[in-house]
Amino acid sequence: MGILNLTPDSFFAGNRISSQDELLRRAEQMLRAGAAVLDLGGYSTRPGAEHISTNEEKQRLLPAVEAVRREFPEVFLSVDTFRADVAAEAIAAGADILNDVSGGTLDEAMLPTAGRLGVPYILMHMRGTPQTMTQHTHYEGDLVLELVRYFRDKLAELRRHGVVDVVLDPGFGFAKTPTQGHELLRRLRELHVLGLPILAGLSRKSMVYKPLGLTPDAALAGTITVNTLAVLNGVRLLRVHDVAEAVQTIQLVSNTFPLPYLS
Repeated sequence: MGILNLTPDSFFAGNRISSQDELLRRAEQMLRAGAAVLDLGGYSTRPGAEHISTNEEKQRLLPAVEAVRREFPEVFLSVDTFRADVAAEAIAAGADILNDVSGGTLDEAMLPTAGRLGVPYILMHMRGTPQTMTQHTHYEGDLVLELVRYFRDKLAELRRHGVVDVVLDPGFGFAKTPTQGHELLRRLRELHVLGLPILAGLSRKSMVYKPLGLTPDAALAGTITVNTLAVLNGVRLLRVHDVAEAVQTIQLVSNTFPLPYLS
């Protein structure tokens, strides 16, 4: 899954897109490199990101969805939003998948909307909001057990609303410290108890660059390393800024360790 950020304040400067021509050029590069899905977002969810209005998010996102769909009619498009009305309009504009960082916690209409739209839904774990999530990193009990319980309860709610296709995202960097992120990466296989595909969004995040004393711009090698560990632990989808490197990672891992979901 290639990341196409339509926000001016994305935490990784190398992925900021400022024009439609640049968007289409970047989308083509990612598809040529082997991206299976393109993920478009108009609301920055980096820690402490500026809150923007629904209208501003739509102005950033909807023309981009329409343009990419028009230029690349066969591509799978995902929209990164936690707002139900933005999600509905994005699907109407040509998107295929809802990627909700809040798991429906920031808009009570999101889960019913996902059911009504009948599209795949990426369910992520997060506490608080993008503006407050760094204040919610204390877990009373076991971190992974909390995620399992969260996903169990959310899945029951999604099923009640008729959502059939669900991908789980443990939410690396969302209300989790770098240390917690590494624990979660090490224990990813424990989430397989839920029987659903898992997405990992590790690309150039703080758990990669902070332990190395680097910045996001210098975190490609570290990202390749953690993506390798994620695939070895059963992750089915990597959400990345650097598609070619992620595709090569998957190919080499599958050549060395024949994994049934990579065949």
